[in-house]
Amino acid sequence: MKRIVFAAAVSIVTFGCATSPEDLGSAYVSPLKYKDYDCEQVEMEMEHVSQRTVTLYQSLKRTADNDAAQMGIGLVLFWPALFFLEGGDGPEAQEYSTLKGEFEALRTVSVQKGCKQQDMPKSPEEIIKEKASREKEQRESHLLTE
Repeated sequence: MKRIVFAAAVSIVTFGCATSPEDLGSAYVSPLKYKDYDCEQVEMEMEHVSQRTVTLYQSLKRTADNDAAQMGIGLVLFWPALFFLEGGDGPEAQEYSTLKGEFEALRTVSVQKGCKQQDMPKSPEEIIKEKASREKEQRESHLLTE
């Protein structure tokens, strides 16, 4: 009986949690999809894809963090609650991977067309890192003022 409970707990831990967005790869998107875009269109599409990717990142991060917290509480306090974890990667995770691939395809097209790279929007990863850095600085300055 203990083996069954242990096996169930291990499978829940393994498959029940949402994957952190940092661990999600990018889906391949062919640059040919954007072959007829001019530099301005590429830039606009990169901006749109980048913003949507950042929004999805935040949502996926929140979901993964919530699953991790529920997992920790469930393991320590009440393991049967682990059966009710929502977990798993849903359509948002697939869209996030696809958007990462689209951004890379757009970057490839912008280079191929000779677009000015300084005019191109920042990658989602750069935006996320800058945002995290700003939040860290705000937390640190808030701690210093207390």
